[in-house]
Amino acid sequence: MMSNLVRERTPERAVHGQGTGAFGFFEVTHDISHICKADFLKKVGQKTPIAIRFATSGGSRGSADLVLDNRGYSVKFYTREGNFDIAGFNTPVAPFKDPLDGHIITRSARANPATNAPDANMALDRATLVPESLHMLMYTYSGRGIPASYRNMPGFSVHTYQVENENGDQYFIRCHFLPDGGIKYMKAEEARQIRADDPHYLTKDLYRAIENGDYPSWTFSVQILTETDVENEGPGVFDLTKIIPEDRYPLHEVGKFVLNRNAKNFFAEVEQLAFCPCNLVPGIHGAPDKVYEARRLIYRDAQVYRLGGNVFNIPVNCPFLVQTHTYNRDGMPPVSGGEGPNYYPNSFNGPEPFVPKHSTGLINIIEKDGADNFDQAGDLYANILTEEERSTLIKNIVSKLKTATHFLQKRALELFTSINQDFGDRLKQEMNITICSN
Repeated sequence: MMSNLVRERTPERAVHGQGTGAFGFFEVTHDISHICKADFLKKVGQKTPIAIRFATSGGSRGSADLVLDNRGYSVKFYTREGNFDIAGFNTPVAPFKDPLDGHIITRSARANPATNAPDANMALDRATLVPESLHMLMYTYSGRGIPASYRNMPGFSVHTYQVENENGDQYFIRCHFLPDGGIKYMKAEEARQIRADDPHYLTKDLYRAIENGDYPSWTFSVQILTETDVENEGPGVFDLTKIIPEDRYPLHEVGKFVLNRNAKNFFAEVEQLAFCPCNLVPGIHGAPDKVYEARRLIYRDAQVYRLGGNVFNIPVNCPFLVQTHTYNRDGMPPVSGGEGPNYYPNSFNGPEPFVPKHSTGLINIIEKDGADNFDQAGDLYANILTEEERSTLIKNIVSKLKTATHFLQKRALELFTSINQDFGDRLKQEMNITICSN
């Protein structure tokens, strides 16, 4: 027993360590088979089992829910053609568009190696060295960083997916998951008070709601672009740090998510959930940007390290609506496999690889030098945020800036002023009140 105790823990996730999840179904409400031939999207009224996981980004397993942080929002569809995963965020943009910047974003959110405590200098250094991340930071610090509940938190694919219909025509979609109960946030002061007594408030709120039959739901919608639209708009529609304007490409409803079952065992069903961008189904090619390409490799590698080489034999990760024949045999449990040989080609009725009828590849995109990383951030501040959200944004930024070193404060204020003059002026005014600068 004691030996089991010291060996039973698996490595936690490198990011999104603290989170929760639940299970339910996706129901198609609007037919989009004219743009995507994926089986689970073909018929109005068709239901597909799903799992959704919500998580903070920087927190380790067991850390508090109610911290100011961007959030993960990941969905697994258990379709009749295999599993399809979307590993998204609660903001419509991501913090970087070059996969090489991913380690900066991740490691700067961890503890300082000397103090083993969060460090405002590391966080601010990251934000100013990868300035396109400021767009996401503004969404997070203007209120979205602390949802009132996971039931009121939106989700976004962030990537623009390339899909095709039965005729092989190519389209491009960006996914939005908007809570039917409305998007609601919590003030930092209220969150601090609740966190003192109930650090896992969001986790327990979701569990209790589902147990009481108050099933949360979200409307799943997509923005749709044609190949001509992509040619006219340019590579910016694949930039994770930018939105696709809804006034030009409005939302088209696809269906509803409903969560109606909690995990019977949290570790087995939620902690072992493995979302991987490499899990795709016919009709959905993935995204052509380099971050998506990197995530397909990195996520798979991370999950093999964390849960073992047979990670997709773990029940919660199995595509249980379709019979699978894989080459994976033996190795670390859980294991599976039939009687046929696990190589191809073979002469004994062993598994054969899936070969799609149409093998259309992802399009190639090239972003030219000189991309404007601040145009949408400036528009967010000036035209999208309410005055209350702008005040919340400034207050939250100042609370981080005031503990940072002077050169980082200066660099940050210059960048925020570049985004919007009023934004920078108000931050400088608050900083003059809050600290004495030389």
